Amino acid sequence: TGAPLGALGRRLLAAFLMVALIGVVLVAAAGLIGSNLGLATDEAKTRQSAADRVAAAATAAYRVTNSWSTADLSGAGALAAGFGAALVVRDSDGDVVAGTGHTGMDMDMGVGSNGSAQGGRVSRTVTVAGAPVGSLTLRFGSPISSGGRQVAWTWILAAALTTFAAAAVAGWVSIRSLTAPLVALTTSTRAFAAGDTDARPAVRGVGELGELADAFGEAATAVQRSERVRRQMAADVAHELRTPLTALQAGLEELRDGMVEPDPVTLARLHDQSLRLARTVDELAQLSAADAAVLDLAPVDLDVAELVGDEIAAALPQLRAAGLNLDHDLPEGIVVAADPQRLRQVVGNLLANCARHCRSGDRVRVGVAISGAHCRITVSDTGPGIPEEDLPHVRSRFWRGSDRSTVPGSGIGLAVAAQLVEAHHGRMSIESTVSTGTTVIVDLPRPPGLL
Repeated sequence: TGAPLGALGRRLLAAFLMVALIGVVLVAAAGLIGSNLGLATDEAKTRQSAADRVAAAATAAYRVTNSWSTADLSGAGALAAGFGAALVVRDSDGDVVAGTGHTGMDMDMGVGSNGSAQGGRVSRTVTVAGAPVGSLTLRFGSPISSGGRQVAWTWILAAALTTFAAAAVAGWVSIRSLTAPLVALTTSTRAFAAGDTDARPAVRGVGELGELADAFGEAATAVQRSERVRRQMAADVAHELRTPLTALQAGLEELRDGMVEPDPVTLARLHDQSLRLARTVDELAQLSAADAAVLDLAPVDLDVAELVGDEIAAALPQLRAAGLNLDHDLPEGIVVAADPQRLRQVVGNLLANCARHCRSGDRVRVGVAISGAHCRITVSDTGPGIPEEDLPHVRSRFWRGSDRSTVPGSGIGLAVAAQLVEAHHGRMSIESTVSTGTTVIVDLPRPPGLL
């Protein structure tokens, strides 16, 4: 059961089996050659020892009578037969004086004067009192150790076949464990590309393959979330544009048809709808500008306290109108490299959020301080806070909380601020509870020469 190996798996398995086969063949060949050489060497030593013993027995028999014609060579013949060899004894003139075994085949055997072994024959010179008196030749039939050689070869070949079979099984299992997650990931990727955003790899794998499957799952989840946000954003934008457009259209049709008089009240109502429409278009423009901010930043060295102070002064009427109390701590001399216009937009959005979401009587505090290698801008309030389930989403575009109908604004302020901060290689964090309010922390890197 399970997914097939696939083209890559088949190639890997073929390469693995080829390497295993070469290794097994080399080891088996080395074993066969080595065992053959070892057995042949042992065989040669055994035959040389047999020839020495038979020669010693023949010499002893000759010494008894000092003549080959009367010497009793039965002991030497029996000893040769015991080693599985035919014995031929010649006198000093080269004439055969005795023979055992296949004597008909042995009468024409050449004898090496130095007692050498040739093929299956081993020769020895019989010497008495330092003088050669004759010679003997042993001719062996089948090797004494042929049975041992056959057993050794059988075991080596059996081990080679078993090893190759085990390597084939292990290779198939290992390669399938590698290719199965890849096949599953490929299937999921194609399904995802075809529109099935819930597609995930059926086989996760281990190690780096498991991490790859997890990364695909995280990416797919992020795409799903982005798609949901995009659809919601499209719905929000359509709603924000449709309402003022519908009101404008209805009011203008009434004026055109003469159903109402163009009095100040009617014109003011239509003007308010046009302002609402312009505000929505402006917010969309802010999003577009934030997306392009990283491309057109114009950073300069600026005093953060001075810039934040200017933004507080600009937002003060709005904060007072909302009934908020403002405190600030802005020590001078803290310099960062930032785009003044973009940084003003960040601080302005944070203060506008306070004015929009806090209750009358709440307190807003703005601070600037040095935090390690960063300049920290803190905007905190004692407002109603953000529910815990909404906190992970507050920087998403057009996010206005779980109960969207009770939250004012379009939900892009924090999204734009976070994107602009990241464009400055900084970071923005948000801490909030429903009992103590919300704190937004912006950390911007300071110029290295000022650290």
